[in-house]
Amino acid sequence: MKILKVLFICLFTMSLVACKKDTKTTDSSNDSLSAKKDSVVVPEIHKEYYGIYMGDFAGKGMIAPEIGEPYEDIVYKKLSIKINRITRDSVYGQSIVDGNQRPFRGVFNEAAQSFVLDEPGNEKTDGRFEIKLKNDSITGKWTAFNKSAVKTAVKTLKLIKKEFVYNPNFMLDKNSDLIDWENPKDFVEKYIDKETGKTETYISSKNRVASDAVFSINASTKRLTEKDVKNLRKLDMEIIKNAVFARHGYAFKKQTYRSFFEQTDWYIPISNNVDNELSPMEKDNVALLNRFIKYAEDKYDEFGR
Repeated sequence: MKILKVLFICLFTMSLVACKKDTKTTDSSNDSLSAKKDSVVVPEIHKEYYGIYMGDFAGKGMIAPEIGEPYEDIVYKKLSIKINRITRDSVYGQSIVDGNQRPFRGVFNEAAQSFVLDEPGNEKTDGRFEIKLKNDSITGKWTAFNKSAVKTAVKTLKLIKKEFVYNPNFMLDKNSDLIDWENPKDFVEKYIDKETGKTETYISSKNRVASDAVFSINASTKRLTEKDVKNLRKLDMEIIKNAVFARHGYAFKKQTYRSFFEQTDWYIPISNNVDNELSPMEKDNVALLNRFIKYAEDKYDEFGR
């Protein structure tokens, strides 16, 4: 009887081990099938269309002149579209306008050589691009999803393919407009009336202006010292500092900086954050300039527009 009991226990134990082994084998088999399923890569097509397309983004808007009443006309902005991936079913990429970077997803019609690309839709400025590709150019339109939330619900676009290249020697063009048109400041001016001899006052609106130093000081190629920057105007230092970020393709939200760098052929905005792209020397120069910008003064002058 004792022998039978021992034999029964042995058989039961062997059965449990076998079951555990079978379960492990089944689980392992399922994991393998799942891994194979997850590792399926959707083939990419038309990689020759990948890249950055940049140009005019135009729509009706109100223009406020310095003298006279506001009027409606075509307002032009700069738009960048970057196509990152194309498959049979989907297109992925991003758009950048006014420094605002938005992802998009859509489809590519191979026969018509056209795209329908949708931004996420959770911001009021999101919409749909309906565009056509021809050689290295893109034309078409953008329509806001929420037409009542934006000033211009439909805009046209005309873009040319560009290649982003980082070059530490890039500088503003010598014929650049060095005036900050976006931040005028009112000053109280005085004058003496020749007939009465009385001193009268009036309000004069003036704009910040940079100096030619922005054409010679490069914070990407030279380690700057306090002596290099201490006598510069505030706007000079802002331009020299932001030129570092512009060379790395930073998408400026401030119109002031966009206006300066969009005057060049090399500025191509590709990202809202390029901090990790800066060299150690560039980071040191930016830190130095930030220290002096806090206490620097601006030069203002009166300009017509």
